[in-house]
Amino acid sequence: MPRPLSKLAPDWWDYTTLDPQIHKEAAKLDAKGLAQLSRPGFTVHFYDTIQEFYAAEALEYIEAWSQSTPDNPAGICGPIGPTEQLPIVAQMVNSLGLDLKKREAHFWGMDEWVVNGKIVKPDHPLSFAKWDHDLCFNRIDKKLRMPDKNIHFPSGDLKDYSESYNSVRCVLMQGGQGETKHWAFNDPVPRKGKYKNQPPTPAEYRKLKTRIVDLHPLTIIQNARTSGGGNVNLIPTVAATVGPAETWKAERVSIWHPGYHDNPFGMRLSAFMISKHLPDSSVPMSLLADHPNVHFHYLRSGIGKVEIGMHE
Repeated sequence: MPRPLSKLAPDWWDYTTLDPQIHKEAAKLDAKGLAQLSRPGFTVHFYDTIQEFYAAEALEYIEAWSQSTPDNPAGICGPIGPTEQLPIVAQMVNSLGLDLKKREAHFWGMDEWVVNGKIVKPDHPLSFAKWDHDLCFNRIDKKLRMPDKNIHFPSGDLKDYSESYNSVRCVLMQGGQGETKHWAFNDPVPRKGKYKNQPPTPAEYRKLKTRIVDLHPLTIIQNARTSGGGNVNLIPTVAATVGPAETWKAERVSIWHPGYHDNPFGMRLSAFMISKHLPDSSVPMSLLADHPNVHFHYLRSGIGKVEIGMHE
């Protein structure tokens, strides 16, 4: 049978084109059910307070950078979304006196906006590089901060950015989950051409490297909500993003769910599909079912419920 059209954007693939039975099974999950999705290669974690949640997320930076040495440089790839961990990262580095310069530590930003065909510069008000520097790197003591050459963004030569994952050990790729169930801007693809009737196979999608992508309409709306007060006209429709090819070079993938980027159903769906090994590129996050070391982190108060109800 042909797969249904998306209820969100008929010219695109997304999670609404899945077998409805997968939706039903995911919607049933409560906190206990989510925890029981853990399996070898996929671990679910819960945090009871917002302080624990963001402190744990910040500690991943410290743990990754602590493994870096001049002879074996290492780093972390991190998101803009969530961002609350970033000032905590800077505070921890300064308090510990962690010399990122001496250690040759590295950082990769996940993505950057594209406007009028060009990747935006760090002085653009929405620039992810700008916010990483404002919230984290500019707050680290200059004596401790890694040199600019060790901070990589997909904002120049995308081939060079991609190849940097071959020369430096990526201990961890950290991210959030968007409403299209993406990490970075790895959105589902448009429903056209060879993908008119079926989305890319997981194997096809996993070959995608750092690239410039058109964004799913739901991603544009989400970013307007989280970054523009709902003003969709402020949000670019194209971005540069790290790809699955680089993601699979990361030793660990760590996804953080505070409860306000994706909704209760979405936070369950991707975990269910990863746990049950149901990769489908219409739910890009589900492709992590094939990664050997994935961790999902939930703020317990943020998981909500999947139920019908009227809200004023």
